[in-house]
Amino acid sequence: MADLHVHPDRLEIRLTPAEKALAFRRVDLVIPRDSIRSVAITDDPWIWIRGVRSPGAGVPLTLAVGTWKFHGGKDFLILKGKQRAAVVLDLEGEEYARVIVSTPHAAKLIEALRVVDDAGQRDGGERIE
Repeated sequence: MADLHVHPDRLEIRLTPAEKALAFRRVDLVIPRDSIRSVAITDDPWIWIRGVRSPGAGVPLTLAVGTWKFHGGKDFLILKGKQRAAVVLDLEGEEYARVIVSTPHAAKLIEALRVVDDAGQRDGGERIE
């Protein structure tokens, strides 16, 4: 499963070698925190999929890894299993309009993304497994 690392200025999604192969992607995803417009937890990430796989790997309701293109752009998905919660990140000004990642630590990820210290700066450097 991908490792999620929250830093003060970015969210890193470090893909496993298998995920990189399935997604036809050589590098990990790095999302600037300023690009994240909204974050939501969903118990059914499969209803959030839009468009067609291109490139990537998919088995309905079991596995979705890679890029899904739709009329307005493209999304990146890392979904595994039927009973796993996922985080939906809506982005602005990035390669992907939306990133959806299944993780058993969805609530912890959302909390880490919105942590702000007393000076109004985002705290960070935290790894979400």
